[in-house]
Amino acid sequence: MSASLPMIVMGFLMAASLTGLVGLLLVDRNRRMDVRLRELSSDNRQPAKPAVSAGAVSRAVRKALPRMAQPLIPDEGAERTKLTTRLILAGLYSPQAMTIFLGVKMLLIAVPVVIGLTVGSLRLVPTVYALLIGACATIVGTIGPGFWLDRRKSKRQATLRRALPDACDLIVICMEGGLSLPGSLQRVVGELRVAHPLLADELNIVQRKVKLGQPLAEALGSFATRCDLQELKTLSSVVKSAEKFGSSMVKALQNYAETLRVQRQQKAEEMAQKASTKVLFPTLLFIFPSLLIIILGPAVIQLNELMQNLNK
Repeated sequence: MSASLPMIVMGFLMAASLTGLVGLLLVDRNRRMDVRLRELSSDNRQPAKPAVSAGAVSRAVRKALPRMAQPLIPDEGAERTKLTTRLILAGLYSPQAMTIFLGVKMLLIAVPVVIGLTVGSLRLVPTVYALLIGACATIVGTIGPGFWLDRRKSKRQATLRRALPDACDLIVICMEGGLSLPGSLQRVVGELRVAHPLLADELNIVQRKVKLGQPLAEALGSFATRCDLQELKTLSSVVKSAEKFGSSMVKALQNYAETLRVQRQQKAEEMAQKASTKVLFPTLLFIFPSLLIIILGPAVIQLNELMQNLNK
């Protein structure tokens, strides 16, 4: 008991310090990104105010992360491109995203080992236990960031997939009101910011590319590549076909929005059908043993008492 308490305290301190560090970096980055996006999307632009300093610790960490990331940066161009693509698919567009990501990964790998060695050398816990916990935490720090990227990508795709039919409906309403497709897109960006901020930010990028002279279909194709969504690739094809053959853009977008809603309903029905199978395993592992103990427990106790009486 005396050896287990320091181990629990050490594990808690390691988890709390790493979580606080990652949270500090992500919260500060998201705050600055939101402020910048509001400035870019605002019609009445005002001079940007200097951001409040996050503190000496945050500045020191941000300066140290690029240097810590150097051992993990891939030497081959293909591997570096693959990592950059994963970061973009997860919504990390910053040029420093790779160095920050790899720097945090290096911290998650190195810090548990250092803490384990320190705690072991101070004899707070047995050295073997300290090194074992540090090694386990290092393994988690090695593979954890990759799982976090994949989870962030999946969550982002689900959010965009859920918001896309509403955006198509708003574009159709604006076009029926007399606006052009680029004008409708600009209006929809402002209307979607409250309900679907992620899609609004992405459409704002599409709108700015259109203003710079890129065709709308190509801008939507770039959006689909950034998100790796088949629905967006189909939307780009729909817009491109309507512009090429001169068909009604309103009708094409209406049909496409209806198709998206049907697909979303089918996906919900598929998940509902899978629910019964997924519930089966927790039921077998946790509920049935409890029921057996409750039902058969008194009978086992009475049978045990009867056998003891017979032996006497």
